[in-house]
Amino acid sequence: MAVVLLWIAVHTFPGLGPVLADTLRAVIGKDAVTSIENKAYAVQDRFNQWWYGNEPPKAYWEVPAAADSSIPETPSATPDAGPPPLPPFRPADVGPVHKSWSAPGDGQWVPIKDAQHPDAETVMFKTLLHSDRNRSWAEVFVVAVDLRRVDLHAMAGYQEPKSFEVAGSKYKRAAKIPTEHVSRLLGAFNGGFKTEHGYYGMKIDGITLVKPRPKACTVAKFDDGKLRIATWKTIEGIEDKMQWFRQAPGCMYEDGKRHPGLMDPDARAWGATLDGETVIRRSAIGLDESREVLFVAITKDTTARALADGMHHAGAATVAQLDVNWSYPKFLLYEPVEGGSTLKAVPLAKGFEHKEDEYVGARSMRDFFYLTRKPDGDG
Repeated sequence: MAVVLLWIAVHTFPGLGPVLADTLRAVIGKDAVTSIENKAYAVQDRFNQWWYGNEPPKAYWEVPAAADSSIPETPSATPDAGPPPLPPFRPADVGPVHKSWSAPGDGQWVPIKDAQHPDAETVMFKTLLHSDRNRSWAEVFVVAVDLRRVDLHAMAGYQEPKSFEVAGSKYKRAAKIPTEHVSRLLGAFNGGFKTEHGYYGMKIDGITLVKPRPKACTVAKFDDGKLRIATWKTIEGIEDKMQWFRQAPGCMYEDGKRHPGLMDPDARAWGATLDGETVIRRSAIGLDESREVLFVAITKDTTARALADGMHHAGAATVAQLDVNWSYPKFLLYEPVEGGSTLKAVPLAKGFEHKEDEYVGARSMRDFFYLTRKPDGDG
C-alpha cells in the first residue's frame, strides 16, 4: 500500500519523483531503486493494458482538414538580385506509422505559432504518432524545426551534468536562457542523462564538463552553425570545430539504420538503469538526411524502440535519445505574460511536468536545449 501511495504522490506533485529516487539511491543503492522502478512501471503498464484494452488510439490536436502537404518550390533568382529567398518551411506529411492502428491526424504536420511574433513565418510544426501497435495510449509527440531559420543552443544545468574535470568544476553555469535570446525564443526542451547514469559527455563554451565516450551518440554544433548527430568516434577528429556537444546513449538510428540493440528486450542503454522495454516517458532529438530539419520528440508510455521508430517515421535519419522517466521529458513553448514583459512556458502537450518560468526564470538544475529564430539576414 505504501508503494502505491508513493507512486500516486510522484505522479501528483511536481519534482517529487527525482528527489525521492535520489534519496533512495543514497540509502538502499542504485540496483535496488532500479528494481523498484522496473516493477512499478511494469505494474502501471499492465494496468493500462487492462484499462484501455483494445481501445483505438485517440487524436490530440485538431488537424486542418485542407492542410497543404506539398513542399513549396524555391522562388527563382533574377539576374544580379543575389540568391533567391528561402522557400517557406512545410515538412511533408508522413501519415500514420500503422494505418490500421492510428488516430485521425496521425503524421499530419500542424503549424506551431510563435506567440511573441504571431505574424512571423512558421518555422516549427508538430504531429502525433502511435508507433506501438500493442499500446493505443503510447504517444509520440514530434516537433519539426527549420534549421535554415532557427538556431539550436545547449545549456548546462547548475548541477548536471556533474563535472569531475578541473576546468569543468570551475565553469560558471548560467543554467537559464540568456536575456539577449529571450526576444527570439521559440521553445526549449530537456537535455540528457545525469552524469552518474552513463557518464555521457558534454562540452560547452570551450570547457569539457564530462569527457566524451567513443560509442556515445553525440549532438554537436559547429562553428559554421551546422548540426551533426553521430557516434562520437566518427566525428572526434573535428572536435576543434565544435561550439558544443552533448552525448547520449548509442544512436537509435544512424544514417537511416536502426541500432541492432533495439531488438534486444534486455538492452539497458536507452533507459539509463532501466531496460529498453520499460514503458516510460522518453525524449529524443534527430536530424533528417539534409541536416536542415531538426526533430524533437517527447513521449508517453513508450519503449525505446517505439520512440526510435516514431522519430524515424517522422523523417529523422539519425536519432539520439535524451532523458527519460516521468519528470524530465518536456518540450516548452513560450508566450508573453499578459500585462507584463516576461514569458511563461506552455507545454507542447498537456500532462508533462513543467514550471511556468522553466528555463527563463529560476536556474535549471539539469541541462537543456533551446531554440531561437536566427537574427534577420542569417540563414
